[in-house]
Amino acid sequence: MDLDDLPRAEFAFPGPLRDQLVAAILAGAKTSTTGLLLGYEREGEPLPRAGQRSVVIDSAERPVAVIELTEVRVVRLADVDLRHALDEGEGDESVAEWRAGHEQFWHSPEVRAELGDPDFTVDDDTLVVAERFRLVSTVDSASGAETPVGG
Repeated sequence: MDLDDLPRAEFAFPGPLRDQLVAAILAGAKTSTTGLLLGYEREGEPLPRAGQRSVVIDSAERPVAVIELTEVRVVRLADVDLRHALDEGEGDESVAEWRAGHEQFWHSPEVRAELGDPDFTVDDDTLVVAERFRLVSTVDSASGAETPVGG
């Protein structure tokens, strides 16, 4: 598989949060993620689909893994369930805790700038893209060689 042919999966912005999320993916703790539907609409990007593979990029813009989407749902923020929240692998123990962390991120100056709306806020009816994925392989940053992950 040629990594250059795969879409990039960039979790959060480069820095400590991305590093934490990438480490959780590589450890197998993170198997779901959530994005704003509005982000896809503003960029004119199609929604991801089950079966799609992506290359995970670290904060240094290096490929570190390949993931495959196993489920994609568009749901109201209020309808995100506990299983999804726990599978995000960020240590949240409740949907409320998960939501508070995500609201903090989505209300950040970086996200608001990316959306072009300095006052952007989410509410119960905000549509989000809930994705579930599996780790297919890890990528050696020095050689670019892939190592398949079991299962």
